[in-house]
Amino acid sequence: MTRHDPIQSCDSCPIRANAVCADCAPDEIAVLDRAKTYRTVPAGGRLAEAGEPLTYFSSIVSGCATMSRTLEDGRRQTVGLLLPSDYIGRPGRSTSAYDVEAVSEVTLCRFECATFERLLRETPHLATRLLTMTLDELDAARDWAVVLGRMTARERVAAFLVSLARRQARLSHQAEPTRAIALALPLSREAIADHLGLTIETTSRQFTALRKAGAIETPSTRLVQIPDFERLALEAGEDDDGGMIA
Repeated sequence: MTRHDPIQSCDSCPIRANAVCADCAPDEIAVLDRAKTYRTVPAGGRLAEAGEPLTYFSSIVSGCATMSRTLEDGRRQTVGLLLPSDYIGRPGRSTSAYDVEAVSEVTLCRFECATFERLLRETPHLATRLLTMTLDELDAARDWAVVLGRMTARERVAAFLVSLARRQARLSHQAEPTRAIALALPLSREAIADHLGLTIETTSRQFTALRKAGAIETPSTRLVQIPDFERLALEAGEDDDGGMIA
């Protein structure tokens, strides 16, 4: 079941500063405001299915979703984590390349694909921002390939938490996370393990190891406190400049 409730206007949108419309001028926002609709999907609902028609371009306003690919033998690999301001869909592509599933209740701001493609042609700020976000997504995918291909289990878990902390900071308009951070995990331990290509037992052991090392605190299974962000970044294999240690 889904809801189609008008939740808010663009002026009060919580992702306004980070979404694909972030650079739009007031007159452009007014056009987008008239063209958009909202949709709310409960946890476990499908936002898109691989190979199926995709009729809307959507931005996540609230909640969390995963992108995954299922192989012919039934094995599934999570390839992306979608959080507020991330988008679903590609201009010029009529089908979805991945399964996209809500892992919590998700609210979408969406545009019919034909309408969005017209807006891209007529709204330069929208097209430029989408290109920037797409290139950022490409960089993130390359970084994640390093995480999955070269990092130890402990570094993968630390890198996952560092990535979440940075994304949370951007939503709060911070250039970099503050020294101490509280993270509400959007995924269960099992889903995190799937995302990291690990077993749930290994993932749980690495959370415990990071906690014993003083890099994190875990008041509950869905809450992680990071006493020192730079310390956790080092656990993730980053050097003092924020790059990966060779």
